[in-house]
Amino acid sequence: MDQYGTAPSPAEHPGIFRSEEMCLAQLYIQSEAAYGCVAELGELGLVQFRDLNPDISAFQRKYVKEVRRCDEMERKLRFLEREIKKDQVPMLDTGENPDVPQPREMIDLEATFEKLENELREVNQNEETLKKNFNELTELKHILRKTQTFFEEAGTEGMAPPETAHDAETLELTSVPTGSMFANFGLPIVFCCASTPNVNCFCFLQHEELQVEALLPLEVTRDLHAPDTPALIMQLRFVAGVIQRERLPAFERLLWRVCRGNVFLRQSDIDDVIQDAVTGESVNKTVFIIFFQGDQLKTKVKKICEGFRATLYPCPDTPQERREMSIGVMTRIEDLKTVLGQTQDHRHRVLVAASKNVRMWLTKVRKIKSIYHTLNLFNIDVTQKCLIAECWCPVNELERIKMSLKRGTEDSGSQVPSILHRMETSENPPTYHKTNKFTRGFQEIVDAYGMATYREINPAPYTMITFPFLFAVMFGDMGHGTVMLLAGLFFILKEKQLEAARIRDEIFNTFFNGRYVIFLMGAFSIYTGFIYNDIFSKSINLFGSSWRNTYGADFFQEHLTYEEQEKPFMLVPEKGFDSPGGPYPFGLDPVWNLAESNKLSFLNSMKMKASVILGITQMAFGLMLSLYNHRYFKSDLDIKWMFIPQALFLGCIFVYLCLQIIAKWLFFTAEANTVFGYDYPGSNCAPSLLIGLINMFMQKSRDKGFEGPTCYLNFWYPGQSFFEFIFLAVAICCVPVMLFAKPYLMWKEDQLRRGRGHAHLAPVELILLVVALVQVPLMLFAKPYLLWRRQKGYQPQIDQPGTSGGFQQSVRADMNGEDVEVVQHADEPPKENGASHGGGHGHGDGPLDMGDVMVYQAIHTIEFVLGCVSHTASYLRLWALSLAHAQLSDVLWTMVFRHAFGFDGYLGAFITYALFFVFFFLSVGILVLMEGLSAFLHALRLHWVEFQSKFYGGHGYPFAPFSFEKILQEEREAEEQA
Repeated sequence: MDQYGTAPSPAEHPGIFRSEEMCLAQLYIQSEAAYGCVAELGELGLVQFRDLNPDISAFQRKYVKEVRRCDEMERKLRFLEREIKKDQVPMLDTGENPDVPQPREMIDLEATFEKLENELREVNQNEETLKKNFNELTELKHILRKTQTFFEEAGTEGMAPPETAHDAETLELTSVPTGSMFANFGLPIVFCCASTPNVNCFCFLQHEELQVEALLPLEVTRDLHAPDTPALIMQLRFVAGVIQRERLPAFERLLWRVCRGNVFLRQSDIDDVIQDAVTGESVNKTVFIIFFQGDQLKTKVKKICEGFRATLYPCPDTPQERREMSIGVMTRIEDLKTVLGQTQDHRHRVLVAASKNVRMWLTKVRKIKSIYHTLNLFNIDVTQKCLIAECWCPVNELERIKMSLKRGTEDSGSQVPSILHRMETSENPPTYHKTNKFTRGFQEIVDAYGMATYREINPAPYTMITFPFLFAVMFGDMGHGTVMLLAGLFFILKEKQLEAARIRDEIFNTFFNGRYVIFLMGAFSIYTGFIYNDIFSKSINLFGSSWRNTYGADFFQEHLTYEEQEKPFMLVPEKGFDSPGGPYPFGLDPVWNLAESNKLSFLNSMKMKASVILGITQMAFGLMLSLYNHRYFKSDLDIKWMFIPQALFLGCIFVYLCLQIIAKWLFFTAEANTVFGYDYPGSNCAPSLLIGLINMFMQKSRDKGFEGPTCYLNFWYPGQSFFEFIFLAVAICCVPVMLFAKPYLMWKEDQLRRGRGHAHLAPVELILLVVALVQVPLMLFAKPYLLWRRQKGYQPQIDQPGTSGGFQQSVRADMNGEDVEVVQHADEPPKENGASHGGGHGHGDGPLDMGDVMVYQAIHTIEFVLGCVSHTASYLRLWALSLAHAQLSDVLWTMVFRHAFGFDGYLGAFITYALFFVFFFLSVGILVLMEGLSAFLHALRLHWVEFQSKFYGGHGYPFAPFSFEKILQEEREAEEQA
C-alpha cells in the first residue's frame, strides 16, 4: 500500500533535504558508437542501466566473447602480479586514471600480455628445471661425501671392489659395530673379500652355537655344523639416497617391519637447506645408506623408498670412483650456479619492466570488461545497427549526460548522433543523495536504518546537528571532548596521507571514515562539558560562584571539635545564594562540585528534566517533518486524519509536560512568593510533575493552592483541572480518529471511484431492462394469436415483393412434386458485433482490501500512541548515561590520580608523573573509547527509533550508477581483503 498520495512537484524542496529527482530515460545508440558512449557515461558515473534481457543467460548475450577476452587478459595480469609480488618487486601505482582504450587496442594489449606470459612461463620453467638439477647435484654431492664417511668409519677402504674381488689373495676383516641387523642375535659382523670367482663380496659372521640357516638364505661355503667351522660367509648390497627429515622416523620403522630387521640403515643430516624448485620453500633432508642381502630385499627397499618419495642416487663402490664423481659434480654445480644466476637476472628484468605498467593495465582491462558487461544489458533492434538502453538518471544531470553521449559519438567517428528520450513511468525510481566527504558519514548513519523512499525528506541534514548533540549530552566533559576533538582533527588534517597509505585494519578504517562525525561529537562534548562545568570530573570557576559562605570563623570554632576534622554544613539558598548578582552566567555553578550530600540529587533532577524536554522536542520536530512529507506528496488525507490527531495527542500530554517543567524552573524558587495567584510557601511545596501527570490521567480530585501537608500534589495554577480534562479528552478522542478515519475515507473513496466507473452503463442497463420486460408478453401471446388468425382464413395483402407488414415471405417448393407453399415469418434482427459490454469495474484498479488497511492503520496507531510514552521514557537514557559517565570519571580521579597528591618532594613528583600516565590511558581507554562507543550506540538508537519513526519510511532502494571509480574501488578493496 502506498504511503503517500499523488506525485510531487519536481520544483519543490531541491538540494540536500530530499533525494535527487530521477527520471527513466531511453537511449538509442549506434552500434559503432556504443562502446565510446558507455565509456563516457562510466567516467561520468550518473547513469544506472536496467537489464533489458533478463530472460537471456549471460552466455548467450552479444558481447560475451569480448567479456571472455577481458577475463583472459585479467587472468594474465593477475599471474604477472603474483610473480612480481613473489620476487618482492615494488609495483608502481600512481593512482592515475587512464583513459578507456579503444576496442582496436584490445588486440595490442592481448598480444603484449601473451608475450609477457609466455616469456615469463618459459623463464620459470627453465629456472625450475635448473633448480631441480641443482638440487639433485647438491644431494648427490652430499651422498658421495656422507657415504665416504660411512665407509671410512666402517674401516672398509681396503676392501677390493666387486669386479676385482676374485683376484684378491688375502682377506681383510673388520668388525662392524653392534646395532646392525644381526646385533639382536649376538653375532659380530666382519666384512671380507673372498678369493673364489663365484662370489664377489661377503659378510663374515663369527659364531659358535647359534643356528642361522633359518634366518637368512645364505650361501655357506663350509659346513655350518662342523666342529671346526670358524665363520659364516654371505653376499651384501647397498643403496644410497636422500629423504625429507620429517619422514625419516616413519621410513625407518617401516623398513624394520617389512624387512623384519634384515637391513642395516645409516643416516646423516644434510647441513645445507635445500629449496624446493616448485614452491621455493626450504626443505631439510637426510642422507641414508641401506645395506641388505638378496634381490627380494632389494625390491622391498626400493618400493619403500618410492612410497616415502626418497630419491635414490648411484654410488660407486670404490673411493677413487667416488672422488672422481665428486669432482665432476662440483664442476657441474658451479656451471649451474652461473646459468641459474643469469636466468634469475633475466626474470627480474622482465618483472621490473612489467611492474611499471601492470596496475595501469589492470585498470584499463577492468574498464573494458565493465563496458562490455554494460553493453550486454542493452537491447538490439531488428536492423542490428542500433542499441537500445533504459536507464535511471538525475534530472538535473541530463545536460551533462547528453554531452557525454555527444563526446562518445564523436570519438567513435559515428555520423549518427545518440538520442536520449525521457520516458514516463509509474515505477518507483531509485533514491540518490548527493554527498561529500563531510556529509557522507551522517548519510551512511541514516541509510543503515533503511534507504529513504524516493523524494521523501532526508534526515541526514538534521542528523548532522542532533546526533553529535545528543551524544554530547550523554558524554559531556570538556577534557574527554577535547581528546575526541583532537583525534578527529588529526584524521581530518592527515586524511590525504592516510588514504594514500591504504591501511587495511578494519577498526582504523571505521574511525577514519567517521572522522567528521568524531570531530563534531568532540566539539559538542566540549560545549555540554561547559554546561555541566565538568572537566575530568572537576569544575572550573570562570565567572565566580553565585553562592557565598554564610558561616564565619567563630561558628566553626564553636561547632567543630578537634576530633571532628570534617563535618557537613548546608548552605541555605535564602542566605547563601546571591540573588541580586543572578545565577552563574553559563552552565552549572562550580560550588555544586563541593556538595557531597545533595550534588547527585540536584544533577539527577536537572538532567532528567532536560532529557525529557530534549526528547519531546525532537519527537515533535520529527512529527513536523512528517507534515512536510504529506504536503510534498499532496496527501491531504494524511494531513487531516493522521498528522493533526498525532500532533494533538503529543501536544496535549507531552508538550504540556514540558511546559510544566519550564514553568517549575522559572516560577518555583526556594523563597516564599506568589505563584499564579496562590501563596507559595517555599520549595517543599514545589509541584511534583510526575505524580501530577498520573493524577491527570486518573482525573483525581485535588485541592487548589499550596496548602496542606500534600501541597506539592495540589493544583498549582488557576483552571488546571479544566485544562487537564480538556487535554485528556482531546488526546483520547484522537486515538479512534487515528485508527478509523483514514481507513473509512479510503473505503469511501474506493466506493466513489467504483461508482464513477459504472456510471456510463446506467442508460444501457435501463434500455435492456425495458426490452426484456416487453419480450415476455410477446413470447406469451404473439405466436398463438398469429396461428388463430391463419386458421380463420385471413390472407395478408402483399404490398411489396417479399415483404408484408414487417414480415418476410419465402417460397417452399417440393422438388419432386408440383405443390408450392408460401411461408410468412417475422423479421430477424441483424446480429450486432461487440454488443456485449465488458464486465470490468471501470476504474482499472482492484478492490480495496480493507483488512490490510485496518491492520496497517491499527499497527501505526498503536505504535504512535504507545511510542509516545515509551520513546519519552527512552530519552531518559540521556540522563542515565550522563550520570554514569560523570560518576566513572569521578571514581577514576579519586581512586587513581588523587593519590599522587599525598606525597611531597621528589617522590611526589615521580608518583604524580607516573600516575598521570596511568590516569590518562585509563581515561582514554575506558571513558573515551568504551563510554564513547556506548553513547554513540544510544544516540544511534534515539535517531533510528525515536526520531525517524515519526516521519521516515525507508522503503526505497539505492541508486547504483555505472561508474568506473566505484568499480575500481570495489576491485581494490577485494584485492586488499584477499
